[in-house]
Amino acid sequence: MVKHQPLQVYEKQVFVSFVTGIYGCRWKRYQRSQDDSSGWECTWFLILCSSFLLLLFWAYFWLVAQNDFNDFNWLVYNRSGQWRDETIPIITCTTVGFSYITFLLILALFHVSLGQQLNLYWVHKIGVLATLLTTISGVVSVDDIWRDEWDILLVSLQSTAPFLHIGALATVTAMSWLVAGYVVRKERSNIQVMVLLIYIIILVAVCLAPLTFTCPCIMDRHSLKQRPDIIGRRGAPMLAPENTMVSFNRALQHGASSLEADVTISVDGVPFLMRDNTLRRTTDVRKVFPARQYEDASFFNWTEIRSLNAGQWFLETDPYWTVKTLTGKDRSRIGNQTVCSLVEMLRLASRANSSALLNIRKPPPEHPRYRSWFMDTLWAVQKAGISQKRVRTVTWTPDTDRGRVRGLKQTASEKLSVEEIRQRGITSLTLHYSKASHKDIQEYLANNVSVTVYPVNEPWLYSILWCSGVPSVSSDAPQVLRKVPYPIWLMSRNAYSFIWITSDLVSLAIVIGIFCFQKWRISGMQNYNPEQIMLSAVTRRSSREVNIMKEKLIFSELNNGLSSTDELSLYPDNGYARYSHGGLSR
Repeated sequence: MVKHQPLQVYEKQVFVSFVTGIYGCRWKRYQRSQDDSSGWECTWFLILCSSFLLLLFWAYFWLVAQNDFNDFNWLVYNRSGQWRDETIPIITCTTVGFSYITFLLILALFHVSLGQQLNLYWVHKIGVLATLLTTISGVVSVDDIWRDEWDILLVSLQSTAPFLHIGALATVTAMSWLVAGYVVRKERSNIQVMVLLIYIIILVAVCLAPLTFTCPCIMDRHSLKQRPDIIGRRGAPMLAPENTMVSFNRALQHGASSLEADVTISVDGVPFLMRDNTLRRTTDVRKVFPARQYEDASFFNWTEIRSLNAGQWFLETDPYWTVKTLTGKDRSRIGNQTVCSLVEMLRLASRANSSALLNIRKPPPEHPRYRSWFMDTLWAVQKAGISQKRVRTVTWTPDTDRGRVRGLKQTASEKLSVEEIRQRGITSLTLHYSKASHKDIQEYLANNVSVTVYPVNEPWLYSILWCSGVPSVSSDAPQVLRKVPYPIWLMSRNAYSFIWITSDLVSLAIVIGIFCFQKWRISGMQNYNPEQIMLSAVTRRSSREVNIMKEKLIFSELNNGLSSTDELSLYPDNGYARYSHGGLSR
């Protein structure tokens, strides 16, 4: 008599092998398990999720911080003394790390959805830990040298919040499949209740998040004011060396209505244009005056300053990766640039019928022109022949000195109340974009105070300031803003409310449907006979279609059993074997 013991049907599970193989190096079937994951592996899953969220925040920060890459490189230069584009390695590492962590997280979620035990491979554990520590060190470093830049995150939400809300809602909705599969299981525990409550809180928070949004571009189209004027900040420094004549010409060619420059007073009283305190970065002072390369730029006389080359550094360092776009004629012209005087820049502005915004750096106390710098500036304005009404000055000095520049329009570089502005007799403000909120801008404009916001280099920032009604912006990239003829998005409040409410209702309906489906699916699996599942699987598929293991036959002799020479014949057509003297045949 033969006892027949049927076994499982083994099919090729290519996708499961791929997921478990890459995630945990478990390529074989016997290496996998559907048991609950250990507490240690669950801890690594939480570390993986935390790394993903941190990298998502880090990547978003650098995405919106592109507006200020020039300022970041300048800060690094002031610390290290070397001018390099430090953003390239940061962005490269962030992209690689984010892609790696995201891929592992997707594999982990597939493990959960397929009921596979989590078992992260040790190599990936080292990679995740290294990525997490590197990102944390990057956050700490930015907080140390660029702390003010965190403000751009809140500013960017004025433009991206509606779209981030849709993305977050889709993500939370998709996660309901995993949450429902875990919560509706037959076994009940406090952890399941906690997971369900946390998910509900997150879902409600995401649905109601638009109540906290402040988006200037959610407005009626007829309320949109005229396009803000673009001020060439140091000319067009991405296309030519900053604060040079060729840079200012490029800015005017790309639609700048005004020019902004940094003014320093030489030791003999000539105002010239220089952003840095020294001449090292933007001139060849190391070659011409090597012993004085660290000396303050204001302690050089105009003859010495004029002898320096102010364009070759741009061709050699290529700070904005734009040199390759220049023609041979442009390179030759840039390579012969000298330090620009204030008179030359103002004459150019006068010929172009544009205005000028001057950031004047007061000389140090030991400087010979310490008490007459304002007269030197006024002399340069008069000599250039430009109307004083078209020149605004921003002086980094106390109010007592600011009033000395008689006849020139004064603008403050700090955020002031309307009462303070009236007391000081100021008619305009030049504010950093992080200090100019939508509410403040509306208040200033209502009181006839003109506002210029800087630096504005990205279309999204230009768009939200346009919707806020800002009259003018100062930009390092007038060639970029010139291509923004209209805000990148504009939506009426009624239209956005409809989209918001509709997306929330659709999300809630999908979540409820998923929970009901998971409840029905798991209930059906619990009521189904496992033997019926196996036998029906065998019945549906022939041996030619599926890779089936041969059934094991257990032979045992009963009291009236068979001898070794007996022949046991079964029916091959029914899927059994034929036993004869000498072996087993099919």
